[in-house]
Amino acid sequence: MQSAERKQRIAVTGATGRVGSHLVEILEQRGHDVVPISRSSSVDVVSGEGLDAALAGVETIIDTATGPSPDQQEATAFFLASARNLQRAGAAAGAKRIVLPSIIGIDRFHGGYNAAKLAQERALREGPLPVRIVRAAQFHEFVDQLLGWTIEDGVAHVPELRTQPVAARVVAEALADAAEEPEIEDGRITEVAGPKAERLAELAALLFARRGDAVEIREERGSILVPAADDPDAEAYANGAVLPHAGAKLAGPTFEEWLAAA
Repeated sequence: MQSAERKQRIAVTGATGRVGSHLVEILEQRGHDVVPISRSSSVDVVSGEGLDAALAGVETIIDTATGPSPDQQEATAFFLASARNLQRAGAAAGAKRIVLPSIIGIDRFHGGYNAAKLAQERALREGPLPVRIVRAAQFHEFVDQLLGWTIEDGVAHVPELRTQPVAARVVAEALADAAEEPEIEDGRITEVAGPKAERLAELAALLFARRGDAVEIREERGSILVPAADDPDAEAYANGAVLPHAGAKLAGPTFEEWLAAA
């Protein structure tokens, strides 16, 4: 974690979300003037309602907002609208930069939510404000929901997926660090991941054991709810396309440590 030598007025979209809630707390602890943006605060990044007023005097925008659907088409529509609105309103308000959390490996896939996030990156980079991107591994907090989609009749049909999961708070800290960088190199991408590479099936076993769930785990080629025969990205998931590159920031806890403390 960096120390904030210069205090900023920083807007956080998706401020009540999985990463955004941690980020607001961290930025406030570092002494920044934080503007939490969410629908509950009557600001909508998709329609643009309330956005101009919310960004008044803001120097940095950290965009952690996500849509309600993982569907590629719906997620893409959400991200494109929010990207264009944030660039327009941010530039009009005199903001200096946008920081975006994204996902490790999205440029190695053909479709799904990864494609929607890649479209968001590109749309933001087409705007007038420089964009700093922090790509993260899958969150510890998301594993339970992810596995829930795979369970049918007491069997978890877990896709072959190698990942290096990370706690949402660690990602929030990396975003805060990026926002505090004195200069933003437009389009710069760094990565943050957990300390240990694991298979999703291994994470499933840890989670079900922790909860005492009698669920059979079957590891299968393909993505969540998409069999390998219909999934052009199945091979990429199985072969570690979402693992971090050399030079990524790696920080604990591991998924097992996080579960024990949860």
